[in-house]
Amino acid sequence: MTRRLSSSTRSQTEDSVFLKPDEDPIWLDDPPMTDGDPSQPRDGPPGLDEPPGPGTGPPGPQGHQEELWRDKFYTIVMGMHWCAVFCTISQITGYWAFFLVDGNGLFSAFYKSLQLLDFYLGVLLSFNPVFGVDSLCVMAEVEKTNHYWVLQATEGIGMAIIVFMIIRTVCKLEYGDAGWSAATVAVADHGDRRQSVSRQPSFTLSEWTDAQEDLMDLEAEPQTPIFDLGLDTRTEGDITTLSVTPVGLQERRGSNVSLTLDMCSPGCTEPYGYGAQLSPRDQTAKEYLREGTNTLTPSQLHTRAIDDQALQAEFYETPMNFVDPKEYNYPGLVRKNRYKTILPNAHSRVILRTADEEEFLSTYINANYLQGYGGEERAYIATQGPTVNTVGDFWRMVWQERCPIIVMITNLEEKNEKCAEYWPEDSVTHEGIEIKVVTVTQEDDYSLRVFTLKFDGEERSLRQYWYTSWPDQKTPDKAPPLLELVEEVEQARAEAPPTSGPVIVHCSAGIGRTGCFIATSILCKQLRSEGVVDILRTTCQLRLDRGGMIQTGEQYQFVHHVLSLYEKQLSHIVEE
Repeated sequence: MTRRLSSSTRSQTEDSVFLKPDEDPIWLDDPPMTDGDPSQPRDGPPGLDEPPGPGTGPPGPQGHQEELWRDKFYTIVMGMHWCAVFCTISQITGYWAFFLVDGNGLFSAFYKSLQLLDFYLGVLLSFNPVFGVDSLCVMAEVEKTNHYWVLQATEGIGMAIIVFMIIRTVCKLEYGDAGWSAATVAVADHGDRRQSVSRQPSFTLSEWTDAQEDLMDLEAEPQTPIFDLGLDTRTEGDITTLSVTPVGLQERRGSNVSLTLDMCSPGCTEPYGYGAQLSPRDQTAKEYLREGTNTLTPSQLHTRAIDDQALQAEFYETPMNFVDPKEYNYPGLVRKNRYKTILPNAHSRVILRTADEEEFLSTYINANYLQGYGGEERAYIATQGPTVNTVGDFWRMVWQERCPIIVMITNLEEKNEKCAEYWPEDSVTHEGIEIKVVTVTQEDDYSLRVFTLKFDGEERSLRQYWYTSWPDQKTPDKAPPLLELVEEVEQARAEAPPTSGPVIVHCSAGIGRTGCFIATSILCKQLRSEGVVDILRTTCQLRLDRGGMIQTGEQYQFVHHVLSLYEKQLSHIVEE
């Protein structure tokens, strides 16, 4: 049974995929932007998102029109410039080909093509040819040739470029850029339609081994659709359509439309339109996460993996379950969160033990326990990449939870800082815990560090797998290295002492790449044990424990492709 939320039960900002009528899509590759009240101070670098000073406010209608005309004029001038460049290049190339056909050498043909262009320009613009009599001689030579059709074709191309430029200039004066942008989606009635935008997946699927044998019949680069979903119109009195006030960017985290959490300075705030009590819509979202399921057999999995539109729709229907920041209204807490709206869900958050348990800050870390396969409690801990302020808390958690393995799926910097370097080159002490590096092994797609931890006379071993081949907000180019890492971590976990605790997994925010890795690990076990997978159910369970797990539609597709590849591998092994 597959459970779905109808569009009539969703609010206008639900699950991040819909844009407001006056809102432009924010692409993943766009420069950082922040939301919130511009009058509020920012903690970011000077010059970024600062409130406007005197005289720097938004321009009035007249100033706006002048700015638009300046932009149009600049665009037209640049367009004419490039038109002239392309026209000149096309003519020289055509004349050069003409003289080559006529039996001239490479350099001789090029020189004569310049002379011929010089002659035409002299006629059109009424000036003496630069090459003087030579240009006239070349023209006399041209009139005697049998290949005059090459010149006619060349001149036709030049005229076509000029006509195109004239038409384009007129269109820009009348309509602006809208008439010429293939990426612009025109919406006739903003009040009745909402837009969904998704980026092209970055991963390829055909490589499983170094051999040329192809183990699956899937497209190498599946196309991610761009589609619109309409709103059901019902009366406000219908209890099934009750929705809360839009909650800003917090509800849109994890979509392919934007990943603006990376643009937020720690500690900045944005408005939210509801209190601590769950609205009918939030209750419906919780119910979906508890009951949503879609079990897939191997054949269904392979078919589903290439059905991009169905995967996008399923991803967008699944609530993100982010936490309202008002639930964590504690002074000084902003210093312990990398991103202002990525917060741990209260019921499953890791609580650090301390002498003063009523001191909330000393017990807080942005991390959640996650269930594993078969409902295994506290199988994983998903957490943010440690910041400079939380390195000590991170090591306290490692020791307290008796964690044998850390899986790190981020680089230290990706355009901006994604994670602090919380481990030493040799040895260091944090919160009384002595951390010493024993060995460092470099593999193709990850590095393995083995540490010894000492505290209060007790010594433990810890392994850190640092996977660096996964770009931020995207997916790996190849699936096999991820599956190899999943296998390696599972084997290391099986060899860990029986008293060992959860596996810690983190990226930067601890929801996107982290969610993909944990989901893949759980689903590989399910596929081996049961012969089926329920990716939707696993995603729902992960989001119940930590909001936003598997953050983008592209990542959701990638998990399906990885599992499809893994099933092909299992079938291949069985056949052998």
